[in-house]
Amino acid sequence: MGRARSPTKIEDVAARAGVSIMSVSRAIRGVEGVSEKTRAEILKIARDMKYVPNSNARSLAVANSNLIGISLPTFAGEVFADILNGMRRTLDSAGYSSVIDTTEYNPDAELNWVRRLLSWQPAGIILTGLDHKPETVELLRASPIPVLEIWDHTDHPIDICVGIDHFKAGQMIGAHAVAMGYTRPAFVSAPRGHDTRADARLAGLRTVFSQDMSVPVLSARPDAGNSFATGFDGTAQLLDTAAPDIICYLNDHMAFGGLMCCQKRGLSVPEDIGIAGFNQLDLASVLPKKLTTVRTLRRLMGITGATNLLARINGVAVEKSKPLPLELIPGETTRPQTS
Repeated sequence: MGRARSPTKIEDVAARAGVSIMSVSRAIRGVEGVSEKTRAEILKIARDMKYVPNSNARSLAVANSNLIGISLPTFAGEVFADILNGMRRTLDSAGYSSVIDTTEYNPDAELNWVRRLLSWQPAGIILTGLDHKPETVELLRASPIPVLEIWDHTDHPIDICVGIDHFKAGQMIGAHAVAMGYTRPAFVSAPRGHDTRADARLAGLRTVFSQDMSVPVLSARPDAGNSFATGFDGTAQLLDTAAPDIICYLNDHMAFGGLMCCQKRGLSVPEDIGIAGFNQLDLASVLPKKLTTVRTLRRLMGITGATNLLARINGVAVEKSKPLPLELIPGETTRPQTS
């Protein structure tokens, strides 16, 4: 019986790449000092040689860190504030501090932040969503630092994830609209590519109407403005160019903007047109009519994600991929249609 093959060492990667050991270390940790081309070449060689960083040596630095890096798309709105609230309370109670950055939905900004963060040797890293640049994924998978992806759900995370299936969320909204008898659906959202979760929900909505009724779902994607303005402007665009009988929105704030636009146009909701939001934000509880929306467990998501990340940091096995449930909340802004 032959001897087991010795694991690849950092010196072996350096020799194959024709660079110094320090350059390999910098490339894998995402530290400045090597060009993007060289970094990519080193990462490819490391993968091909099945090089695994010395987690025992690296853990000496990680074990002394009580820092958790958190990347959010934006501070605007309640969604990420609720998730962050759940995460920070959990992390604070465990004695960890957090450093927060916003990407404004820019994958390049996220990549640059990850590079800087890795050089600080944090105890853990939290990213929002799954839409990362390939290099970001490579850097994090080459590092022993635990990574949590939150808000989205996938069976194949970088490390672990806790979130919701946004495609299924769109299907849930679509199923409700079809059950109510709506036949001319529309969707108001952020600009295409700005938020992949919005694209996934629209795809789910379109799948239901295509399969069940063979009808298209129109969409409006205003360029600028806050959620209220986006909802108002998107609704105006749709009413000017089509005659939807229900408009679904990326979130409840946009749905409120849509309600205001319909009111200004003299349309009665739900008698003339149906409206459906998403997230069951606090705003939905103070509207004159109860908003049809989808409840997302955002604070629980933050707590669960942070709890699982802390377990990973401390070497405890956790569920790799944790989906959280969604709940359709029927309101007074949709109603059964009559022929």
